[in-house]
Amino acid sequence: MSTIKQDIDAVANLKATYGSAWDAINPEYAARMRAQNKFKTGLDIAKYTAGIMRRDMAEFDKDKTKYTQSLGCWHGFVGQQKLISIKKHFGTTERKYLYLSGWMVAALRSDFGPLPDQSMHEKTAVASLVKELYTFLRQADARELGGLFRALDAARQAGDAAKEAEIQAQIDNHETHVVPIVADIDAGFGNAEATYLMAKQMIEAGACCLQIENQVADEKQCGHQDGKVTVPHADFHAKLRALRYAFLELGVDDGVIVARTDSEGAGLTKEIAVVREPGDQGDVYNSFLDCEEVSPEDTAEGDVLISRNGKLVRPKRLPSGLYQFRQGTGHERCVFDCIEALNAGADLLWIETAVPTVHEIKAMMDDVRKVHPDAKLVYNNSPSFNWTLNFRQQTYDAWVAEGKDVSAYDRANLMSAEYDGSELSEAADARVRTFQADTAREANVFHHLITLPTYHTTALSVDNLAKEYFGDAGMLGYVEGVQRKEIRQGIACVKHQNMSGSDIGDDHKEYYAGEMALKAGGAKNTSNQFN
Repeated sequence: MSTIKQDIDAVANLKATYGSAWDAINPEYAARMRAQNKFKTGLDIAKYTAGIMRRDMAEFDKDKTKYTQSLGCWHGFVGQQKLISIKKHFGTTERKYLYLSGWMVAALRSDFGPLPDQSMHEKTAVASLVKELYTFLRQADARELGGLFRALDAARQAGDAAKEAEIQAQIDNHETHVVPIVADIDAGFGNAEATYLMAKQMIEAGACCLQIENQVADEKQCGHQDGKVTVPHADFHAKLRALRYAFLELGVDDGVIVARTDSEGAGLTKEIAVVREPGDQGDVYNSFLDCEEVSPEDTAEGDVLISRNGKLVRPKRLPSGLYQFRQGTGHERCVFDCIEALNAGADLLWIETAVPTVHEIKAMMDDVRKVHPDAKLVYNNSPSFNWTLNFRQQTYDAWVAEGKDVSAYDRANLMSAEYDGSELSEAADARVRTFQADTAREANVFHHLITLPTYHTTALSVDNLAKEYFGDAGMLGYVEGVQRKEIRQGIACVKHQNMSGSDIGDDHKEYYAGEMALKAGGAKNTSNQFN
């Protein structure tokens, strides 16, 4: 990307070329506008952020403390505020991403209204949200740089050369709010061609990383619900290749594919895999089917039979027409899925588990890494888990194994607030606090995400505000519970006019009209109360 000075010179040359018609054009203003819009297209963003992810993956291979994190966002404003907060608190966006959850698109962004996570929402809603998120992140760049440009002008007017140099350095070294998005494409919303077409939309909107799962597209369920139906590897791998071709067609050569397996909790399949030779993917997939040995005379009209190790067997078929896998094969199937997905070109893995336990995730990844030593995992730190209860029970069980006295605790009731502040709850919270670092180190988890945090935080904050505002507190419920905290914590959107782009608009009015500009940010703007 060019520097401000290079852009000033470039526009000055254009101005000289076009003569007096461009007399009113200020090259520095044009250069500022270019700086405020670093990325001209979604593909620019996808290429840029893919490079970030690839560098982060390489750094993680060398140092397991350098794992990455993201939070799920259902609106561009939510993603924008997250990145503004990250820059405010940590000074950099390094290793901080966004997650786009299919669940939240279904629940919050569909024209049909709230829907379950079953791929019933409009395909285009996902790409639209990618575009929206990046629109808001680019606006965050414009807003932050606009403030620096105004400060630069003030320093010049005051004749403060040192301050001018300091601000110019901040402008020259500005770090964008644009970060990678890990985007959920569900099970591809149809066949491999449908997957490819949707992937192109998402990549063109800016997505550098697509996460796809091995469930049947028309039977897709949320990863933390029952009734999940997986597909044979040949079907899933065709979709992985469709994603890769979409990236390559659009010139995002280092696009990232996350292959998610739901096999740990999925006990059903819609298809019996095709077997081309003994021991191939289809043969192994079928080996997990729950079957009973039969002889020809034991069969009935409509039975489906397969040959296994020289014997005739009948897969157990449910009234739904689906076939079930043998109980207790989830771990093996997950490992097999992961190995085969990496063989088929996936870059990262995603394993859905029933509970968040370091040892379970590690056990599966240890088996995967026997074949692929550098295999890296994306892990869903899901709100579908009761983290408090799970980790208190894990701590309880560890204490029992150590011979520690647990008579003061009721394992079945450990969620109770009566245990808050107890020795067990503090030990459990310590495990929660280090969970991400522990699994990064022990199980090679490269990326940790929470799918639905902003869904839950919105509900929680609205509940607290409604309780106070419509109760005895009245207006104090808003002032004390919201605005006072915004002001004291330096929340950017306390100046909501500025957040919506009012000051950027004022700058542009001055660029266009000079002294005749009618600006909104004058002395009578009530937002000045927050300066």
